[in-house]
Amino acid sequence: MTNDRKHGLLHSLAYILTRRELIDMVVYVVLSVGGALAGSLAAVFLVPLVQPGHTLPFGGGMFDMHGGIDMQATAFAGATAAFALLRWRAARLGARLVGRYGMGLRRMVHARLIDAPLASLADSTSAEIANVFTHNVEIIVQGFSALQQLLVAGVTCVITLGFAFWVSPILMLGAPIVLIFWMIASRFYSREQSLVSRQYVGDITRMFWHSEDFPRRLRHVRSFEREDAEKASYGTIAARLGYGYRRQLELVANGRLMLELLVATGIGAIFVLAHHWHGIDQASLIAVCLLLGRLLPYLASTRQNFQQLRSAAPAFELWQRYMNLDSASLPATSSHTATSGGVLHIERMRFKPPGLGLDISDLVLALGELTLVSGESGIGKSSLIDVLGGMMRPEAFEARVGTHRIGFDEYRKLVRHGAYVSQNVRPWQHSVRECLLWAAPEATDDMLRLALIDVGLDKRLAESHHGLDTTLHSSSSRLSGGELQRLLLAQVILRKPFLALLDEATSALDAASEIVVLSALKHRLPQTILVVVSHRASVAAIADQSLTIGNDLVATVVGKANLRSAVSHA
Repeated sequence: MTNDRKHGLLHSLAYILTRRELIDMVVYVVLSVGGALAGSLAAVFLVPLVQPGHTLPFGGGMFDMHGGIDMQATAFAGATAAFALLRWRAARLGARLVGRYGMGLRRMVHARLIDAPLASLADSTSAEIANVFTHNVEIIVQGFSALQQLLVAGVTCVITLGFAFWVSPILMLGAPIVLIFWMIASRFYSREQSLVSRQYVGDITRMFWHSEDFPRRLRHVRSFEREDAEKASYGTIAARLGYGYRRQLELVANGRLMLELLVATGIGAIFVLAHHWHGIDQASLIAVCLLLGRLLPYLASTRQNFQQLRSAAPAFELWQRYMNLDSASLPATSSHTATSGGVLHIERMRFKPPGLGLDISDLVLALGELTLVSGESGIGKSSLIDVLGGMMRPEAFEARVGTHRIGFDEYRKLVRHGAYVSQNVRPWQHSVRECLLWAAPEATDDMLRLALIDVGLDKRLAESHHGLDTTLHSSSSRLSGGELQRLLLAQVILRKPFLALLDEATSALDAASEIVVLSALKHRLPQTILVVVSHRASVAAIADQSLTIGNDLVATVVGKANLRSAVSHA
């Protein structure tokens, strides 16, 4: 990892901390300093216990314990206890900081994704996004924890080396040897560790992709009798992950072994120096070796923490890529005032995809009316719905409400109080009640039941002893695909939107049920513009106009009169 990348990673790991967390970080440092001081004192107080009857020749008598071995043992035990308590308190505070940090990472990237324009997510897979929220953040949190441990190790090393220099400046001539050995050890395997970590993050994303929507995937695999191939493919990814995880631990172990061997050599060099340098007091030698010896586990953990920071680098790059998405800048509140006669007239609209672009002209949207959108798959229907919902900016847009001309930004405010349902959206809430209240938090139970009656889901729930609290995903009460679509349409009724966009949201219903449910929506939502994408021509029977996109990317709008005539001749 280059110095620029290290600096960028350290800056990024710290920049989301709040003021309260920064204060806690300062307290964490103070506790770490106190722990380092107490640990160093414990090492010094151990010397007279190792050499009973000898007075410590440093500190100007500060460490002379009157009262014999009992007082010396008490001092050692007190310093050790203080060290343990301070380290325990610092660990608890560090755990709280790590927990808040992980929570902040997830909240920030989720908020950015919620605000991101749809176009910026066109190349993102749901597996990668799920990875960002889960495992990827865990790796970053481990990097933040490693940063904390490095801080503790750095404070401990400075204070311990300061004590050792105070005990014997001459013996501390060996400290540079230990430092040089540690720097040599820290450079070993660093490049391989970075490559392995980066590959591991990529393989985790592939594993998410391989495991996505597993029940539906399993049906597909079994129908093609490809179970063995699926097992082999999954096994290949699992093997790559196993190798990556194993290799990371091996590299940590290799680095720790090399570090311990080199540091042990450095401490041995201090003994040799003390032997050849006449006049070195044995108590000083013991104190210095005890102080340097207590640094050994910190140096070993420092090596491991640096490895965790390297592992966090590619994970943070992925997290930051989503944090750098632009904001769609949707208005915070809706501003759908009464339109002139309830009519919104889109004179011209051009957008991509599909192909080189699609032009829509003279599309009139009126409150209480249903517009049917039809065309072959991949022809641009979903892109049209995204533009109508204000979620994707078109290349050209000309519209008016009555005689008042509006631009796209004003149009977005007008349709902000909307509802969008597609065939690919599945409820993620726990129960029917939670799903409906998510759309209308103030709704009463009677309002919820009435909406379920409108979409024909009341009889299904009457069969359950739990009623509105029927769970959505348990094996005993799981709703079918068509029932889930009815539930989402009940959300639309409760929402009472200005504009409702249903992108094949009734595809799991049979033709007759589709007509019944859409008719109920028209009846219950007289102040709502309904735009329905459907491949069934029968929907034209209840539609007020039809927008058909041909294979030549020419959009044709047919009004109510011509539409009824076309249906009657069909």
